[in-house]
Amino acid sequence: MSSSRLVSCLWSACSIVLWSANARGECVETGPAGAERPHLTDSFPERGASGYAATLHAIVSHGRGETVLPHGLSLQTDSDTARALKAAGFVIPDQEGGVGARLSTTDVDAKTGRRETTVDLPLVVLPSEPGRHSLLLPALPVSIARANNDVITLCTKPHAIVVEDPTASTPDAQPKENPPPRAQREEWVALERALSWGARGAVVGGVILWLVLRWLKRPKPVPPPPPARPAWEIALERLDEARHAGLLETRRFAEFFDRVNDAVRQYLGARFGFDGLESTTDETMAALRRVPHFGLPLPEVASFLQDCDLVKFADVTPSLQECERALIDAEKVVRSTMVQLAPPQAAREARP
Repeated sequence: MSSSRLVSCLWSACSIVLWSANARGECVETGPAGAERPHLTDSFPERGASGYAATLHAIVSHGRGETVLPHGLSLQTDSDTARALKAAGFVIPDQEGGVGARLSTTDVDAKTGRRETTVDLPLVVLPSEPGRHSLLLPALPVSIARANNDVITLCTKPHAIVVEDPTASTPDAQPKENPPPRAQREEWVALERALSWGARGAVVGGVILWLVLRWLKRPKPVPPPPPARPAWEIALERLDEARHAGLLETRRFAEFFDRVNDAVRQYLGARFGFDGLESTTDETMAALRRVPHFGLPLPEVASFLQDCDLVKFADVTPSLQECERALIDAEKVVRSTMVQLAPPQAAREARP
């Protein structure tokens, strides 16, 4: 059995054999005759304190095929040796209390195969009465198994120890008050998790808020402007304004003629793509001749424009009847050249 396997054994599953050859708990060394016996050296503190542990330190030098404590490290507190220890003032402590026995094995010489096994056995010193005492630790057995299943038993030396009372250095020792309470620090896991998740939520919320604000501040498309009013609608509106401006009633015929002329010229320019107000009559007629399917005989338009030029440039004063006829001719020019929208029923019938 290797030392690493012995050390890794649980205390409940391993065993150190504390036994005796007789009922009095005395240790007797045994072993086969003629065999080389392992060498045992042990030490024990010479002084100690009552109620405290003192460690028995034993080193066994043996061969490669020999195993110290073949049954492991489980302390049998109901054995004869354990009862003898208790009678001598020593108690085997609980192995789960932090001062359990320890066992380790190391190789000393690889050529000869010599090994050393160290056994540390803590023992609590408990004298029967208070004060200073001299106690004697009895010899304890250590079993060693050979490769041929022979068992050798070695005994440690008896050790004397002077035990002091923990309060022996204080004359007339008196009970002391309990020490003041100490602040206990406890890890607040719930608060730590809450702060952690809160920080993450704040970061995520900040990112989301930034994205929302950026989305709200994004450049918004400008709404399209309202569709331009048709040129004929504007022209008819201006002609209607001229009719109801009171120019005919006040006999301001030249001004009436001029407004009707401007309305028609601006309409023709906007309708057929040229500057009607800045074009002469000849230029206007030349532009209208390039329009296919004009919708009105060009001589009538030319006659209307020439009459307007006479009033504007030759200082000819028109009569009331001429003004009314000019208004009728102007509306005829506009209505004859405007876009004709098909009625809904006709449009549905014309659709393929």
